[in-house]
Amino acid sequence: MSKANIITGLDIGTGTIKVLVVQKKPADGELQVVSLIQEPAAGIRRGVVINPEEVSEVLERSLEQIKAETGTGIDSVYVNVGGSHLFLTPSHGLISVSRADQRISEEDISRVLQAAQTFSLPSNKEIFDAIVKEFIIDGQSGIKEPLGLQGVRLEAEVLALGGFSPYLKNLTQAVLNSELQILDLIPSPTASARACLNNRQKELGVALLDIGAGTSGLAVFEEGDLIHLAILPMGSSNITNDIAIGLKTDIDIAERIKIEYGSCSLSPNQSPPKKREKVDIGEETPLVFSHKQLTGIIEARVSEIFREVNKELKKISREKLLPVGLVLTGGGSKLPKITELAKKELKLPCKIGKPQALSGLEKDPSLSTVCGLILSGADLEKEGREITFGKGIGNKIKKIFKIFIP
Repeated sequence: MSKANIITGLDIGTGTIKVLVVQKKPADGELQVVSLIQEPAAGIRRGVVINPEEVSEVLERSLEQIKAETGTGIDSVYVNVGGSHLFLTPSHGLISVSRADQRISEEDISRVLQAAQTFSLPSNKEIFDAIVKEFIIDGQSGIKEPLGLQGVRLEAEVLALGGFSPYLKNLTQAVLNSELQILDLIPSPTASARACLNNRQKELGVALLDIGAGTSGLAVFEEGDLIHLAILPMGSSNITNDIAIGLKTDIDIAERIKIEYGSCSLSPNQSPPKKREKVDIGEETPLVFSHKQLTGIIEARVSEIFREVNKELKKISREKLLPVGLVLTGGGSKLPKITELAKKELKLPCKIGKPQALSGLEKDPSLSTVCGLILSGADLEKEGREITFGKGIGNKIKKIFKIFIP
């Protein structure tokens, strides 16, 4: 395999580390899956790299497998960043247009975006990316493409993405230790949104919830823009833990029970609620539980996750007010009846979101983040990775802040 037109996504999750390699066909730009490696994660807690060395070891094993499969090594990756330390903060830039004819130049756009970077942060916080929401010319808002327009005063509204510096350092160190170059850091929920949502959904108003093992990532879009981002410190592993405690069994058995028998609610078509299941756990006495008991445990935790989502929607005055509703993805979204429970708790439409545009991977919501990293990377490479700001800036993610590299 040639390294030409190769794009690699690295999803560092609490439960699994995934590396997806695709090749972009020169003729039509189609993305063809070359390799997908999934390894149990180590050194990660609730989406945050705690031990970079352990993460690097898993990465190196994955890279060796890719090289064995394809005959080619990987040099650079698009990496997700997760954890409840992430934050989204608005920023504003203002300049006077420099040209005598008052036409806005690329230099003016660059200057106003640089001005938007000028704000203070605590010493332990770091900005790693930003989204340009809109430009304002002489008080006229809602402008996406200011180049060539006339005006005296140019403003920019920007959403800056940041996180806790030590956690970002651990993440980048784990990747760099594996001799990989980081092309971009992309928040997990926005990566998943790139894979699962279309432009119409983002325009009308939609929330995406990616339920991972240790965290659940929320991204809310309206009028095409990201308006809110949150990482909730709970996920599908919490459900497994609750089952282990409630049924008095170990974690591995609890995970198996969740996958084989779990549901977020009982339905008339299911086995009778009081029906008791017997599970062989390798001991003399099998584990016995009822469907009602198991469903009660699962429903309680998933309802808690949705209540936290509702709190986030209240913060931005979007409770019950998103026309498209909620799109669920991630491994945790595979639980039967989860959409019904979401509709009940949030009073919103709900559906399962699966990654689009990558043939062979579109049926698995647990691959949404890593697929979104690939698609985001393809977008950036199509646009060009220059830090100058000119044509095509729109509301796309742009790299106006330097990635924190230790």
